[in-house]
Amino acid sequence: MSEQININKNLSDEEIYKQILPQVDSLLKESEPLISSLSNLTSLLKDAFTKISWVGFYLSKNNKLYLGPFQGKIACTVIDFGKGVCGTSALNKKTIIVKNVHEFPGHIACDSGSYSEIVIPLIKDDNVVAVLDLDSYNFSAFNETDKYYLEKISDILINKFSFENLI
Repeated sequence: MSEQININKNLSDEEIYKQILPQVDSLLKESEPLISSLSNLTSLLKDAFTKISWVGFYLSKNNKLYLGPFQGKIACTVIDFGKGVCGTSALNKKTIIVKNVHEFPGHIACDSGSYSEIVIPLIKDDNVVAVLDLDSYNFSAFNETDKYYLEKISDILINKFSFENLI
């Protein structure tokens, strides 16, 4: 089945998020495998925002993050909790916005062209089950607007799906 998502890229970031948020909810189908929904979601986000160079999920197991569905260049496959932006977000259970990744202590440069990043932990029953990671080739690409809407998207995922036994 073909999915049609309508995105007007001439809008502000907030307006784009408002435009895609209802579509995200309908795109994520509980009747289909979670991995399929994560894959489509990464595609949607990459397509919606020209500022995104890489977007993907890292899935949590035994205090490690394993590469999941993504859009962009080849990526790191395993990240320990507490390492890099993704691992730090997972360890602290908090969204992290990094305006300049070269200034983040211990940043893991999977793509040396990346300049800024935002990572949102997906938390279910007080456990980090995954993180949503977005990178940009621009400095200061992500802000509180991105944080707000990406956390809403993450909440939709957490409420619709069980992440158990995904990896």
